[in-house]
Amino acid sequence: MQTRRHFLSASAAAPWIARAQARRFNILFLMSDQHQREASGCYGHAEVKTPGLDRLASRATRFDYTYCNSPVCVPARGSMITGLYPHKHGARILKDPLPETSRTVAHFFAERGYRTAAVGKMHFVEESRRHGFAHRINEGDFAKTLTAAERERLRKDQGGGGGVDGRPSALDARFFQDDFFARESVEFLRANRDQPFVLWSSYFVPHTPLVPMRRYWDLYQPEKLRLPHRPPDALTTAFEGHLIRAKERGWYQQSDADCRRSIAGYYGNISQMDSCVDRVYAALEELKLLDRTIVVYTSDHGEMAGAHRMWTKHNMFEQSVAVPLLVSLPGQGKSAPARKEFIEHVDLFPTLAELCGFEAPRGLDGRSFAGLLENRKYAPREFAYSEYDFCHNVFTADDRYVGKPPILMVRTDRWKLNELSWGRSELYDLANDPNESSNVIDAPGNAGIVKELTAIARRMAAS
Repeated sequence: MQTRRHFLSASAAAPWIARAQARRFNILFLMSDQHQREASGCYGHAEVKTPGLDRLASRATRFDYTYCNSPVCVPARGSMITGLYPHKHGARILKDPLPETSRTVAHFFAERGYRTAAVGKMHFVEESRRHGFAHRINEGDFAKTLTAAERERLRKDQGGGGGVDGRPSALDARFFQDDFFARESVEFLRANRDQPFVLWSSYFVPHTPLVPMRRYWDLYQPEKLRLPHRPPDALTTAFEGHLIRAKERGWYQQSDADCRRSIAGYYGNISQMDSCVDRVYAALEELKLLDRTIVVYTSDHGEMAGAHRMWTKHNMFEQSVAVPLLVSLPGQGKSAPARKEFIEHVDLFPTLAELCGFEAPRGLDGRSFAGLLENRKYAPREFAYSEYDFCHNVFTADDRYVGKPPILMVRTDRWKLNELSWGRSELYDLANDPNESSNVIDAPGNAGIVKELTAIARRMAAS
């Protein structure tokens, strides 16, 4: 017999249970690696060709101020799937595997009857850990599709993973893991069209090396591409480590012509990734699943792409820490107005839960922005937060900063503080210096804002 206590418990839970039963939406999460926020046609870029993302954006909400919670792969991805900041989920640098005990968005939806899959580059470090994804296709699965001789051809064709020399590849699509991941993602959709699913479809490019297939390289003429903001005195007022790193890696000395070829390679990589994303999205259309599927596109972090005479990430400049974000709701037939509110990657987990009618787990650092998508009441963030712990072998050659406290970013509408508790911090007045050219941390008139933002940064890192 049902007791009064049971009845009250069931009554309290009934609203979200009813919503979940009514919605039961699928989730298709499309993710790239190292895609700068501005570098898409749907974000207004005049040169990058992204017809696939543009098509998705025509039925989506575009978010213009989305930030990763660490500008490096492993911690950023950990924050996306756990809803926690890196100092809480534990994968703080590139070599840190996400703890096996971590509770993820995949666990959450699997427990509610969803089929869960992760196809592609998840960068868990220890890839035997599935983190709740029942179906897993990774880079090792792709490697098995090539012979040893073909893998050597691929290695020679692409060069080192950190290389920024732009040039076309001599290989066809089957040598590229993202082509394989797109195909496997489509197969998953076909096999699971009749049950609720969460598919994380994740791609390697536009991450370096900047060596796209010939047909994507040929979309761009290097000599005609615009250069980013890269003055001859770049980084001279910033944290000294960035200047050291840029010079050690040869980026600082890169000529304009070489920079343009690198940019052509980067844009070619973006267009190559875009074609993979579009294949999966087209399959969703073909299978008539758009009316039942939430579609998300984002990247784990950005790419400097020559700005400030730097490449890759590992810093808090906008090109590195800001990311694209497109969200399409089931049945959304046209784009919604672009949103200017601050969004963080940790917000994705609770948002997806709420959109599907569920209550998100307690204790997450993220806050749902479902209200923005559904034109309901929403309390926006007053700032965006990110943190960066110095990674071995990729910051400076001598690892001089490894083990020091992290860089803590607090970004408001006007100001960005990159706080270093042990060194010279950075403060940028984004209203008057959108290129983040001049560090005004020492300006006497800024002492008050420095104190305020420093207190916020330290509170966030200690939370």
